[in-house]
Amino acid sequence: MTNAILMAAGLGTRMRPLTSKVPKPLIKVHNIPMIETVIKALENANVSKIYVVTGYLSEKFNYLTKKYPSITLVYNPDYQTVNNISSIYNAKDVLLQGDCFICETDLYISDLNIFKANLKHSCYFGKMVKGLSNDWVFDLDAKGYITRVGRAGNNKYNMVGLTYFTKSGAKILANAINDAYKVAGYEQLFYDDVVNKHLDQLKLKIHPVTLDQVVEIDTVEELNKVNSEV
Repeated sequence: MTNAILMAAGLGTRMRPLTSKVPKPLIKVHNIPMIETVIKALENANVSKIYVVTGYLSEKFNYLTKKYPSITLVYNPDYQTVNNISSIYNAKDVLLQGDCFICETDLYISDLNIFKANLKHSCYFGKMVKGLSNDWVFDLDAKGYITRVGRAGNNKYNMVGLTYFTKSGAKILANAINDAYKVAGYEQLFYDDVVNKHLDQLKLKIHPVTLDQVVEIDTVEELNKVNSEV
């Protein structure tokens, strides 16, 4: 069984004023809410259950459970005070059920087959960026395993907001997230910081994707650019 956790709890402050009354994942790209492009792609890959973790304007997501039978909503009460580790913490039981995708929801997925790849390893989906990138990037060893998840690098695969964990990897992550929540300073952590500390156990690789398959949208300018493209 393969499930998915969708992180949709954030405030979306970089897209104000659009997000003053609408949560960022529900902003429309080409007339469809961004989160629905992720949901449609997951359903296209026969993902069993999709757990949407909400926080800011959580009631706005209620319609999804009627439109998509695979959806379950999970509320994150810590969304205002704790980084996105809180969304995974509040959905950590999902990680104990089997293979699991973890997806950001400020994404426009144009390739609905993106999750249908034959994934044999836990992996981050990544796009290759030539030259310097100040975004989240991955260092790899000679066998293709990720040795660092962090900021900035030259000629690196960049994070696109999609991750896949096998059953064993998902269980390791669930325990690591639970442990991290007991340590002072956890409030500032991205869940990727926890992954980075357990790379020796998780054994993640990169699943390469391209910009014509998925694009992350962080600002109004980026939204307008994507919406202007045919």
